[in-house]
Amino acid sequence: MKTGIATVSISGNLEEKIEAIAAAGFSGIEIFEQDFIADIRSPRAVGQRIRDAGLEVMLFQPFRDFEGLPRPRRAKAFDRAERKFDVMQELGCDLVLVCSSVHPEALGGIDRAAADFAELGERAAARNLRIGYEALAWGRYVNDHRDAWEIVRRADHPNVGLILDSFHTLGRGIDPETIRRIPGDRIFFVQLADAPAIEMDLLYWSRHFRNMPGEGDLPVTDFMRAVMATGYVGPISLEIFNDQFRGGSPHTIAQDGYRSLIALMDEVRRLEPEAASEIEPLPAPIAVRDTAFVEFAAQGDGLAELESLFASLGFRRVGRHVSKRVTLWQQGSIRIVLNAEETGHAGNAWKARGTTICDIGLSVGSASDTVARARALGAKLFSQPLGPDELTIPAIRGLGDSVLHFIDEGALADVWNVEFLAEADAAPDAGLIRIDHIAQTMTYDEMLSWSLFYTTLFDMRKAPMVDVIDPDGLVRSSAIASPGNAFRVTLNGAETLRTLAGSFLAAGQGATVQHIALETDDIFATARAMQAKGFAALPLSSNYFDDLAARFDLDPAMLEAMRSANILYDADDSGEFFQLYSQPFAGQMFIEIVERRGGYRGYGAPNAPFRIAALKRLQQPKGILAA
Repeated sequence: MKTGIATVSISGNLEEKIEAIAAAGFSGIEIFEQDFIADIRSPRAVGQRIRDAGLEVMLFQPFRDFEGLPRPRRAKAFDRAERKFDVMQELGCDLVLVCSSVHPEALGGIDRAAADFAELGERAAARNLRIGYEALAWGRYVNDHRDAWEIVRRADHPNVGLILDSFHTLGRGIDPETIRRIPGDRIFFVQLADAPAIEMDLLYWSRHFRNMPGEGDLPVTDFMRAVMATGYVGPISLEIFNDQFRGGSPHTIAQDGYRSLIALMDEVRRLEPEAASEIEPLPAPIAVRDTAFVEFAAQGDGLAELESLFASLGFRRVGRHVSKRVTLWQQGSIRIVLNAEETGHAGNAWKARGTTICDIGLSVGSASDTVARARALGAKLFSQPLGPDELTIPAIRGLGDSVLHFIDEGALADVWNVEFLAEADAAPDAGLIRIDHIAQTMTYDEMLSWSLFYTTLFDMRKAPMVDVIDPDGLVRSSAIASPGNAFRVTLNGAETLRTLAGSFLAAGQGATVQHIALETDDIFATARAMQAKGFAALPLSSNYFDDLAARFDLDPAMLEAMRSANILYDADDSGEFFQLYSQPFAGQMFIEIVERRGGYRGYGAPNAPFRIAALKRLQQPKGILAA
């Protein structure tokens, strides 16, 4: 399967785009005319540069306002086409995209347009070139791929075919199943784009809000299933117009695009196996069974602070590494690793960021399948030299240069017995049972990228994005969860450094995990047990609990217990949610304790402004009243 991307999809000049597209693993490139015109090199030199990068020049686009023009504009349109043919031959590109006309003087009529394309096909054939016709969603007369196909069919020329674009079909709400009736050999090219569900003008929506397949709400998989069912065997390419992408990293955007195409076509192969038999199979999206461990890099006073914190949370130190300054702390199924090594990944993470979460381990069915799928999707593998008696545990790079390790039920599951010497600690725990979710902080511009990372590699689904109100700005939050919620991640995108999330990013030099949430089945008993161990809860405003009494019909005794322990509350039609926070440590990190009752699946978003305000009060400079 050949994969491509239009140069308009990513930022930078043409040279930067070529480098990024080649590095991401694409087969070819669509030359957007504006990118070519802005470059100082000749068409021949540009084409050669693209081929030297290992890419094919798949498509030259767009050629606008061609069909249905009255005389003498019709003759001028053919003259313009001939000039574009000159450029294409110099570039070494044999296919041009002609989009349906929006010219105010264009005349309607299927036969008139077909006659124009039949003549254009003859001119193209004389130069061994091909014409691809695409229906723009806002075309003056042709805005539906069915009409575009009828024009191509009536033109009846082997050098004239159809170009399909998922946005133009799905954005207008056209049933993609209608594509199945088109012969696959008459489809010359397929372009893909997703988009969020927004009610707005089609042209504006298309020009500013397209994104990668899997990042939006359009049924792009259904579109591609229908395309592949026609017998189409040509390139699959991306054409993305997005304001956010225009200011992003060319390499990151190109990598995301490649990942989205590979994941999409893998899904199509599973759903349409006979039609997509030529697509290389990948391991299925990986099911995460639980979070195997969370590892902190810490040294000196920071390490002592963590040890005191986790002891107050009811964790016991149950193991010491056989050869490294690493200890294992456990409660329920939660494993916390404290790594004080001065070298290796943890040592480097500490030098760059201070105390930080540097590694997350996930329990999966097959670690080798996980790495194989990750590699195919463009993830970076991770390894470092092993010490005595250490196991080789497969890993990849995650967000912010962190690491994800994968542990399956084979020999890797015995890592805790092989690499750690057991230590006896009979202290009672506090009732914490598992990791509920991990909260990762990033810039808002990175959210789509890391959402795509999780949803293409793992069997996970994203929830709608919500706005979290910080006193100093807005934070966007999106939750991603596996079926049964065995693994949950919340992605929090900061739009300004003044917010709590933004200041965490700035202070942590790119650190990502700002907090982990630990689950209990009795938050009141857990709060009492932790308090007895010296746990310091995040103090909340008394006004918060007064407001709870007005908003919810809560038992007065329970409300008083919540007030006393600083426990927050939320409820929906499915159940109830209780939250308790630690005071900040290592700068701006914190621990959350949660209890879910009934079928509550959220994360207490209504409480976020009050939690943020409370955390900020503790960070105010001396001399300013905190209450």
